[in-house]
Amino acid sequence: QVQLVESGGGLVQPGGSLRLSCAASGSIFSISDMYWYRQAPGKQRELVATITSAGRTNYVDSVKGRFTISRDNAKNTVYLQMNSLKPEDTAVYYCNLKKWSRGLDYWGQGTQVTVSS
Repeated sequence: QVQLVESGGGLVQPGGSLRLSCAASGSIFSISDMYWYRQAPGKQRELVATITSAGRTNYVDSVKGRFTISRDNAKNTVYLQMNSLKPEDTAVYYCNLKKWSRGLDYWGQGTQVTVSS
């Protein structure tokens, strides 16, 4: 069983920055792919950023050049550095762990990010 705990959300002005963290329990973090999703009110959940167990990253076009996903396997933690935030980035952000070969799929409880002046 894996538990994921997000932190770092909050209220920030447009153009500001936040860093989200997601700490994972258990022993499979380093061999798992990690994802950040977000869901805005009235919208479907959207994949924002991916980092594989090998460290390869990918981003949705709307955040490229502004967001950076990273991981620290020694701390069982994945991060999402968000810069130049826009009001349209407002959403609940969720951390997700997948270990495809074992059919494992775990979610955090979400952290609210609000970008507003």
